[in-house]
Amino acid sequence: MTAAQRLALFDLDHTLLPLDSDYQWADWLARTGRAGDPQEARRRNDELMHRYNAGDLTAEEAAQFMLGLLTRADSAELALWHEEFMRDVIRPSIQPAAQQLVRQHLEQGDLCAIVTSTNEFITAPIARAFGVPHLIATMPEYHNGRYTGAIHGIPSFKEGKVTRVNKWLAGMGLAMNRFKQSYFYSDSPNDIPLLEAVTHPVATNPSPALRKFAQDKGWPILEIFKDMQDAKS
Repeated sequence: MTAAQRLALFDLDHTLLPLDSDYQWADWLARTGRAGDPQEARRRNDELMHRYNAGDLTAEEAAQFMLGLLTRADSAELALWHEEFMRDVIRPSIQPAAQQLVRQHLEQGDLCAIVTSTNEFITAPIARAFGVPHLIATMPEYHNGRYTGAIHGIPSFKEGKVTRVNKWLAGMGLAMNRFKQSYFYSDSPNDIPLLEAVTHPVATNPSPALRKFAQDKGWPILEIFKDMQDAKS
C-alpha cells in the first residue's frame, strides 16, 4: 500500500461547485450558438436536469444529449470552447471553502480523487483547477480524433461509481477496505451506493432527499456554500 492511510473522494457538481458543470456546459453552448437550436437545447437540458434530480435518469439517456454535444466540433475547437467556459462559468464559481476542503485532505497526504458522473472532457480541467490529482468520470468515446457521442466503458454513475473506484484502486494494488479511513463527499441521492461504501460518508450541500437519508443514517451534513447562500438571501 502507498503511504496514504486515508482515501478522500469528492463528487463535483453541487458538492465542490455550487452548480452543475454538465448542465452549465450545455447551457453555455446554447447561449453562444454552439448547440444547434438554442431553445431546443435548453429545453432538453432542463428536462434532463429535472429527471436527474428526481433520480429518474440513466447514464445512457444523459449521454445521448450531453455527449452528443461533443460531436459538434473537432478536438482543437472543443479545447478553445472549454477554455472560454472555464473563464466565463467555472473559475468565477469556485469558492474558497470548497478549495479549503480539498486542500485539507491533500495536505494530510490523503489519496484524493474527484468521482463524478459528468464526462471527463468537461471535468478534467475542473479537477486540475482544484488541484485534485485523480479524476474518475464518465468516459466519452473517442475515435479518429473526434468524440463519437457514446460512452466508453462503465459510466461513473450510481453503482457505477463504486465499480469505477474499485477498479481505479485495484490498478494501484489497493482496495477501499485497506484504508484506515475513507471519505466521500456528495450532495446527491444518486451517490448513496458510494456513500455507503466508505467509512466516512458526508452529505455535502445535500438535496432534500439525501438530507433526509443522511439524517436517518446519522451521517454528518456539511454545508460548504451556506455562507454564500445566506449572503444571497
